[in-house]
Amino acid sequence: MPNQKILYVTTEMSPYQEDNNMATMVSKMALKMHQDGNDVRVFMPKFGQISERKFQLHEVIRLSGMNIIINDLDQPLIIKVASLPGERLQVYFIDNEEYFKRKQFYIDDKGQPFTDNDERAIFFARGVIETIKKLNWVPDVIHLNGWMASFIPVYLKTFYKNDSYFNDSKIVLSVYNEDNMALSESVEEKMKFDNITGLKAFKNPSFQSFVIESIDMVDLVIKGDEFLEEDLNKAFTDTKTAKSEYIDADSINKLY
Repeated sequence: MPNQKILYVTTEMSPYQEDNNMATMVSKMALKMHQDGNDVRVFMPKFGQISERKFQLHEVIRLSGMNIIINDLDQPLIIKVASLPGERLQVYFIDNEEYFKRKQFYIDDKGQPFTDNDERAIFFARGVIETIKKLNWVPDVIHLNGWMASFIPVYLKTFYKNDSYFNDSKIVLSVYNEDNMALSESVEEKMKFDNITGLKAFKNPSFQSFVIESIDMVDLVIKGDEFLEEDLNKAFTDTKTAKSEYIDADSINKLY
């Protein structure tokens, strides 16, 4: 159905990162829905590997300047934007010197997960929500891809539960076989600062545990990979959320 407002939130997207299934799928889905006559926008983190010069990113001053408070610390939110090469499809980048300037995605030079990966995900999720509200653009569909994006339904169901802005938005989650890294156990304390308590993910915090947590908080869950890793597949099988098996990007319009 054309003329919908569709928001894709993702941790990876071609051509900004090396091709993998998620990066390719998000790019194809967004382009398909854009070419079908929908108002499509994409949000992703501005990781340090993404070349601002190559992809012609520029800061959106009217959207930047907000602060996101993470565990009682103010972190400035910077919004940059680019058009998907060769297309009139806008991609917004959530940026912050403290969290996203580094050249690696999630691990340090010794191969260890960054101790603040949890804060980076919180900042990204809240940054997307606050920026969409500042745009005064209410999406009909919010399609989440990647572990950082899975923090969005957690925040919408808790921290923003009394905010009616997204009440009519259908939230879709695609689940992928991502590298599963542990998150700091302090994530519980940091999210408690936002009055978020009692999550199952706090028992063994990891990228995957938050994806599994969010499966029960969305309107539709989709297999982003045809065959999911065991724990993800079990969560997909067990959830009472409406679900869809893997479908290719060209058929995504059948689900919206």
